[in-house]
Amino acid sequence: MICDKYNRPVLNLRISVTQKCDKHCPYCHREGERNPSTLMTVDEIVRIVRLAINLGISRIKLTGGEPLLRKEIVDIVRGINGLEGLTDLSMTTNGTHLKGLAKDLKAAGLSRVNISLPTLDPDVYNSLMGGNLQDALDGVKAAVDAGMQPVKLNMLVLKTVNDTEVDCMIEFAAQNGTILQMIELEPINLSKDYYERYHVGLDAIEHKLEKLASKTQVRKFMQKRRVYVLPKGKVELIHPIENTEFCANCTRIRVTSDGKLKPCLMRKDNLVDILSPMRNGADDKKLKEVFIEAINKREPFYKPN
Repeated sequence: MICDKYNRPVLNLRISVTQKCDKHCPYCHREGERNPSTLMTVDEIVRIVRLAINLGISRIKLTGGEPLLRKEIVDIVRGINGLEGLTDLSMTTNGTHLKGLAKDLKAAGLSRVNISLPTLDPDVYNSLMGGNLQDALDGVKAAVDAGMQPVKLNMLVLKTVNDTEVDCMIEFAAQNGTILQMIELEPINLSKDYYERYHVGLDAIEHKLEKLASKTQVRKFMQKRRVYVLPKGKVELIHPIENTEFCANCTRIRVTSDGKLKPCLMRKDNLVDILSPMRNGADDKKLKEVFIEAINKREPFYKPN
């Protein structure tokens, strides 16, 4: 296990395989990336992940953009899955392309998926994300049928948009053998007007879940998130990251789609380029030093007073 200077273990690597996306979600932070200058190859992605695993960072999440738009996505999954020391390989996706890919991704080694599904109303879905809700629902079913475990549904809760759908989303998740993650809107890359117009706190929902839950679990290495075990299924709450507790328990480091190590989602001024030295012939020892440099730049964005 490798830790940063604040003694926080670095356990998770989120690696963006593309910034292309076929949705237009207004709240997407795109992993803090804009206008990539190049794109990593499959071999480069796999090599970076191997370096991370050799440092003890064994939980990998593929992100974007929309990772399923990367034509080599199955090859990327297969290449990472073949690395010794990997303990978890997952993906975050809008799910609309899973119907035709879920079985191949599972066979290649993808363990689980997080699917963005903010609503069960086709009109709201099209207005919010763009496209056909049924494609996403087919993707949920395909992931479950393929044996991915768990399949999590990401519901970003928005005032006057989908906040009246909480109960039906909980029921839908339970009926389909998935876990519902309710996410509070955070002001990353958003205008003040948008945030104030659509933000709604999760406190009332949390109080309700506390009464309904048979037990509550706490995810120690995931910012101490609470998971509520209900008679039918589980619900996980994700509060905004703009707080000291989140930062104090952050275990992530990111890789942008153009090969830069990103120590903190909230910052753009401390990225470390690992792709350029790789393309210039750097050996694994040198690249390990680059990785450690990025880890040493990790610090809580929000610190206690």
